[in-house]
Amino acid sequence: MQRLLTASAAALALAFAAGGASAQNFSDLARQDLQAAHDALKANHPAAVVPGAVSEGFRSWIDAGLQDALGKAGQVNSGDSHAYLMRYYANGFRDANIAIRPTFEGLGPFFATSWPGVATAWRNGEYVVSYVQPGVRGAPPLGAVLKTCNVQPIADFAKAKLDGFEGDLTTEADRVRTAPYLLWNRNNPMVSGMPSVCEFAVGRRTRDYTLTPQPATPANLEAAYRASVFTPGATKLAIEQVDGRPWVHVNSLADDAGWDAFFAQVESQLTTLRGSQGLVIDLRGANGASVNATSRGYGLANRIWTPEFTVSRQPEAGQITYRATPANRQWFADTLNRMQSDPRFVQESAPVIEQTQAIVAAFDAALAAGQQTFVMPGRPSIADTGAANPVQGPVVVLVDGGCSGGCLDTLDLLTRLPNVRLAGAATAVDSIFIEPTVQRLPSNYADLSYGHKAWTTRQRGNNQGYVPAQGLGFTGNPTDEAAVRAWVGGLF
Repeated sequence: MQRLLTASAAALALAFAAGGASAQNFSDLARQDLQAAHDALKANHPAAVVPGAVSEGFRSWIDAGLQDALGKAGQVNSGDSHAYLMRYYANGFRDANIAIRPTFEGLGPFFATSWPGVATAWRNGEYVVSYVQPGVRGAPPLGAVLKTCNVQPIADFAKAKLDGFEGDLTTEADRVRTAPYLLWNRNNPMVSGMPSVCEFAVGRRTRDYTLTPQPATPANLEAAYRASVFTPGATKLAIEQVDGRPWVHVNSLADDAGWDAFFAQVESQLTTLRGSQGLVIDLRGANGASVNATSRGYGLANRIWTPEFTVSRQPEAGQITYRATPANRQWFADTLNRMQSDPRFVQESAPVIEQTQAIVAAFDAALAAGQQTFVMPGRPSIADTGAANPVQGPVVVLVDGGCSGGCLDTLDLLTRLPNVRLAGAATAVDSIFIEPTVQRLPSNYADLSYGHKAWTTRQRGNNQGYVPAQGLGFTGNPTDEAAVRAWVGGLF
């Protein structure tokens, strides 16, 4: 309970900072934030005016979802439950680039107020028992398939408990990521807690198991989660030799992951990386939410293959559709001011400044003409330079549902390079509504983030990620590193 008190205290402190908002209860703050998020999205998100199927989900949820979420606001009684309801509304758009995140330390992945000492994993289309705490009696065995909980079919139970609140269960990646929480009580008052009786299939037989609450210690919960979902270790950027070939770990695209040292390591081993034995590029868990994530991924590819070779294989930017609103214009005007006030940026990136100036001018023209949108051309494709491929051997790019955002942009390039095969599990997805606006909501302890422009001609479709081709999908336990490595070795 100590962590809950800490989070609630942080939320209350931030509410005090908002100037009198602490007099309101959490339900009122939730209603206020939901309305503000709705109004900002309706006024500025491109999907409100961009025609076609890509915008249908947005338009069907923007108002109906607000009423749905407002109907749950009376149950919000803490900072954590406020965060759950904000996430529920944001996830309802089924747009990975719309998010509402707490500004305080929220629930981590290894948290529950109570649990049965059992965790489940989503594997091959089923919820299976992936962890049983040592010493727990009467628990279902490892590998047992979950069928029902509290007499409710497991698909319905999972949807009611996890969808929206913990993730987007229309995506394979979020089914995997949220699966351990299916039987846990994560202190969300808007859903059921720990179920009392669940039916499991063990071999050809099914039987009911009564679930008994166990002490929810951080160490046990972390062990359970790590046994269910691949979770990168402390060292996320490294190169090691596995079965006689380089294994390039890129299990993070965060700015603080240690890129200078890692890129120096890459450059010092180029001869080996380009050898005929081949190599593995491991992008599991590579969350690409950082603004520099795509450039990090492209930087790795350019070092291994050279910029001269990759430049003609980069996907073209195509056309970008901007929604012409004063708030969207202000984002670019503020960005331009920051660029122009940085002497080094002015010296090194004059073309970027000129491009941003052109966008601001296009906003001004569209707003003056009363236009809802305008279109700007992106970078065109570049003709083949004739540069030779320096990488002699086959390349396996290993991915999973943790590969998101800029990681997907990186795959847009890597999958176009010769002798590259994608293996592992389905990645996350992302929408064509890109480049985030981040807006603080009235409570002062939640931020709304959304893409303010539409990449309408992106070659990878809206809300699409990557799924390895047949024969390249790993169907075993993704947390068994020895098994994963042995399987990858068999692909060469």
